[in-house]
Amino acid sequence: MSPGQTVSAPPPVTIAVTYDNNPYDDRLRTAWGFSCLVRLPERTILFDTGGDSSILLHNMEQLQIDPREIDVVVLSHIHGDHVGGLGGILDQNSDVVVYLPVSFPQGLKDDISRYGAEVQEVDEPRELFDGVYTTGELDGGIREQSLMVKTDEGLIVITGCAHPGVVNVVRRAREVAGDRVYLLIGGFHLGGASASKIESIIDDFEQMGVERVAACHCSGDTARALFQEHYGEGYIECGVGRRIALPLEG
Repeated sequence: MSPGQTVSAPPPVTIAVTYDNNPYDDRLRTAWGFSCLVRLPERTILFDTGGDSSILLHNMEQLQIDPREIDVVVLSHIHGDHVGGLGGILDQNSDVVVYLPVSFPQGLKDDISRYGAEVQEVDEPRELFDGVYTTGELDGGIREQSLMVKTDEGLIVITGCAHPGVVNVVRRAREVAGDRVYLLIGGFHLGGASASKIESIIDDFEQMGVERVAACHCSGDTARALFQEHYGEGYIECGVGRRIALPLEG
C-alpha cells in the first residue's frame, strides 16, 4: 500500500427479515414462521423460507429482493414454518446450494435435487465457505442447525427456533467459530417460558458476552420485553421487513 493510502472499511453485512409473525413494515405480510436474507460481499444467503411461498415472495418483492440473487439457502430444521416456502424460491431460482440437516427426510432432499439445486447435508459443525459456519445439527427433540457469520465486530448467530436451547446454540457457536457473539438474531423458542427462566438465559448471555439481541418469531412477547429491558440500546426490534446493517452505529 502506498504511503498515505487509506484502507476502506469492509462492506457491511446486511440482514433483512423476509418472513416473521411479528410486524415491522406495514407493506409486508405477517405469518407464523421465519426467514431472513443475509447479504455478504461475496454471497447472498436465504436462511429458512417461512411457511408460505406466496407470502415470502410478496415480502421479498416489497423489499426489492430478487430471488435470483440468492446463492445459498440454509434450512435450520424440518418444521413447515421454516421450509414451506422453499418450493417457491426454487421455482424462480434453482441455481442454489441448499444446506440442510442430514436428518431431513430423503424425500425432501430428492425433491430439492429434482429442481436442479445442489443439496449439501450437514451433520457436524463446519465452515460452509469463508467466514460462514454452521453449528452442525444440535439435538433438542428437534434436530436443528444455526448459522454463524464472522465479522470484524464478532459473530452474527442466526437461529430458526433454537429447539436445542438458545444458550446451547450460543455456546456451540463460540466453540466452533472461536469468537464472541456480536449479534444473536432469530427465534429463541421461549414463547411459553417463565420470566425467571428467561432472566436466567439473559444471565447466561451476559456471562458469554452476547452483545446484541434481536428476538424474532417464537421468542414470545415476555422474552422480547425482558431482553429489551436488559439490553437497552443493544436490543434490536425484530419483525418482518426489518433491515439491519452491520456494523451497527454506536
